[in-house]
Amino acid sequence: MYIGGVGSTGLHHLVWEILDNAIDEAMNGYASNVSVTLHEDGASLTITDDGRGIPVDKHPKTKKSALEVIFTTLHAGGKFDAGNYKTAGGLHGVGASVVNALSKELVATVKRDGALWEQRFKQGVPAGAVKKLGPARGTGTTVFFRPDATIFPKVEFDPEIIKQRLEIASYLHKGLRLAFEDEAKREKVAYQHAEGLADYLKKIITERSAAQVHEAPFTLTRENDESGIRLDVALQWTQSTDEHVRSYVNGIPTGSGGTHENGFRAGLGKAVRNFIDTHNLSPKGVTLTAEDIREGLIAVLSVFLQEPQFQGQTKDRLNNPEASAAVDSQVRPALEHWLNTNISVAESIVARIILAARAREASRAAQQEVSRKTATSNRLTLPGKMSDCTTPGRDDSELFIVEGDSAGGSAKQGRDRARQAILPLRGKVLNTESASLAKVLENKELSDLVTALGCGLGKNFDLARLRYGKIIILADADSDGHHIATLLLTFVYRHMPLLISSGRVFLAQPPLYRIDIGKDTFWALDDAHKGRLLKAHGNGRGTPEITRFKGLGEMMPKVLWETTLNPRTRRLLRVDIADQIVTDRVINELMGKDPSARFRFIMERAEDAVELDV
Repeated sequence: MYIGGVGSTGLHHLVWEILDNAIDEAMNGYASNVSVTLHEDGASLTITDDGRGIPVDKHPKTKKSALEVIFTTLHAGGKFDAGNYKTAGGLHGVGASVVNALSKELVATVKRDGALWEQRFKQGVPAGAVKKLGPARGTGTTVFFRPDATIFPKVEFDPEIIKQRLEIASYLHKGLRLAFEDEAKREKVAYQHAEGLADYLKKIITERSAAQVHEAPFTLTRENDESGIRLDVALQWTQSTDEHVRSYVNGIPTGSGGTHENGFRAGLGKAVRNFIDTHNLSPKGVTLTAEDIREGLIAVLSVFLQEPQFQGQTKDRLNNPEASAAVDSQVRPALEHWLNTNISVAESIVARIILAARAREASRAAQQEVSRKTATSNRLTLPGKMSDCTTPGRDDSELFIVEGDSAGGSAKQGRDRARQAILPLRGKVLNTESASLAKVLENKELSDLVTALGCGLGKNFDLARLRYGKIIILADADSDGHHIATLLLTFVYRHMPLLISSGRVFLAQPPLYRIDIGKDTFWALDDAHKGRLLKAHGNGRGTPEITRFKGLGEMMPKVLWETTLNPRTRRLLRVDIADQIVTDRVINELMGKDPSARFRFIMERAEDAVELDV
């Protein structure tokens, strides 16, 4: 619950919790050096900072030493006074005690009040009271811990993962020196960046081999007195064709974005539009979209706030509503001022944006003129929520009809943009078995689908105008998902039957379970498949970690690509009609107005329903 699992990710999360506590000291101006030592056995670590040192005096409530309380009590924390830390990346007292509870042994050493203090723990339990070892100069905290092998199937830290985290932290906390030592490899490395995010941005641009539109980046460091939110931003436009933003909250990466990213994008868009309007640079014959403005943008966003609210314990997405307005209100005026004081740079950025808009319009026009399979040749406007691929009309192009806007967002980010289009549907579509054609066309979701396909329906159906080689229904692997898939298949069967008979319609097979066994990950379609995988791979390899997906919206874009979208690794079921008469009868009985046939169908098969997902 606290570290996200007992695999490699959870094991390294122990490191991050102690490391975050050390960085909290630096973040608030009490420390300037943090070091991590991976010992020769590869299964134990020591983390040291030169901060104030954890208090060793008696806790006012428990009458135990503060050091012992911090490492044995949830939500105790080292920040006893609310004003001690403006911001913190740790779990407010959870981190240290959880690491201790999950460790075979832990030793905390503190330099404070002119003395050296030590306390030892075994599996979370104190092995004795705090001991005064003698006099000491300076202040700081050192934590040694060895994770419990009875809890973690494999206790082996990856030095590359730790070094990567330390390097990123050195960019986010300007001037902080973070050192790493690998005793087994006899390797020592230190990270320190005086320019902070500007250095990080330069590194990202180099890694992506992106040509710069302007030489000097825009940087901003500012604190909002009202909200207490501190903001660091570095951004630069490049000639790349995509947008790349890396965001962090209190030094923690937020791979799924959140309210701080929303505020950043809003403020950036307003600043650029205000500059364009002020200097009469709006292009004729083309409308600039938010995507045009951000095309080629590479940015690093780091915010610090007092009480971050994350989505999930692994802190992947920020949910604080006040962060959006706070970031927007700081980015917009600062970026607008920067553009107005760097006119030549700003004009080159605007020229890049206009070029992106004209390229987008030209691409759409080319599709309209060249491809006879393009529905837009009939001057139809594609649905606004649809994300088309760049090459519709090719035999290898695909349209994914996705259940829900949330899953649609993940699919849009994870897809192959060149050949995979995404059309999200909101809720369950109309049951078309007994509906008239006029009623069907009045339904917004089905009307959008007809427009996207481009081949018409009923008497006006023309397979030659179909815009995609495959039509793939992608719904959740539960009863609601199956119902939505059935409703869509009923619509296609009644109004576009040639799509099925020509082999163009498929059902995606998203996994219901993720199974982590050691370093290996397996994906199970259902309970029966899960049982087979556990039987085949689970024996003698530690305790499997099983995650059940509540829906496609829970999957990260990368996971959705690997399991469901990637043609090399996905599973698709092609919809086929073996017997036209039987198919017609079954659809009529299950989807028609007469409920007696459905009642009979359910009663005849009641014994087959071992578990119902309700």
